[in-house]
Amino acid sequence: MDLKFLNAFNIAVPGAWSSFEKLNNYFGNFEKAWDANEAKLKNALLEKETLEQIIEMRSKINPEKEWQKLENENILMIDKNNVKYPAILKQIPQPPHALYIRGILPQSDELCIGVVGSRKCTSYGKQSCEKIISGLFNYNIIIVSGLALGIDSIAHQSALDNGIKTIAILGTGIDNKTIYPAQNLNLAKNILKNNGALISEFAPQTPAMPYHFPMRNRIISGLSKGVLVVEAGEKSGSLITATCALEQNREVFAMPGQIFSENSSGTNNLIKQGAKIVTSAKDILEELNIEINDENNKVSTKKNFSEEESKILNLLSREPCELDELLKSANIPANRFNSILTMLEIKGIIRSQNGKVFKIK
Repeated sequence: MDLKFLNAFNIAVPGAWSSFEKLNNYFGNFEKAWDANEAKLKNALLEKETLEQIIEMRSKINPEKEWQKLENENILMIDKNNVKYPAILKQIPQPPHALYIRGILPQSDELCIGVVGSRKCTSYGKQSCEKIISGLFNYNIIIVSGLALGIDSIAHQSALDNGIKTIAILGTGIDNKTIYPAQNLNLAKNILKNNGALISEFAPQTPAMPYHFPMRNRIISGLSKGVLVVEAGEKSGSLITATCALEQNREVFAMPGQIFSENSSGTNNLIKQGAKIVTSAKDILEELNIEINDENNKVSTKKNFSEEESKILNLLSREPCELDELLKSANIPANRFNSILTMLEIKGIIRSQNGKVFKIK
């Protein structure tokens, strides 16, 4: 199987996309390339450093054993010829030669939205991200991000909190020992538990390297119909994802921010350059020509709810609310209000986050 040898090359020279392309074009398959002597490898016009690394690493790598490791860890590897390879990803310049996958890939009736932003996000960025994602529930949408700290983590967690599938694209291997950052391992596990996926073009045990992340970014945008940049400074790495999206003919969305905030200078510049301004999920849905069903974001008041229950549910159908804000808006006596909230939680109609913020489940 040729994939075994592509996997071996991926271990020997991680992320060497152009070299893999040259090897495949010259030899016709990766097995012949792996078995080729140094002289023939030179004929494939590989860069000197890459050639030397392949020669050195071949003696240390057993393609059969490395393939067995994938099977033992339940990691699926597919190439562009596999029917499971996402068709939308094949459309981009330099699509990954292969993908390593844990979890469930997007189905044909599901649409992916990339969400990226600052690693050092503000409370405004966090709340904005949570608000937008909560409004995408029940539209067969998958949230795609990069598992980084900040907005990426918030995007994944917000999707999970709202019953939305989410996919993490990594710039490392997708094995538990290599997931980066390590503090997001539990988040990665929760993504898998909730029918999401971890995807990378890097072989298991490939550590984080600076040049891996721009490569990762092109997959985030490549899998997506559009990319939302929630909060980004002037030199934020998330702007690379926006650039990839433009090159791939994807929609670019940006969340406006304060003009005095360094964390919003990048997103505000994107808007100046023509990115679609997003202040609600509706903006994304309309731009992607997704029919908006207002009932998706409402709970019917005809399902044997009392007048007071209906009042609370209608408030929450607009957006998640903090406890004090909800109590004030509902104008219901505190004791009665707390009792109603408790019953709605028990019935599984609403959920609380940290006992402070309430939203419709």
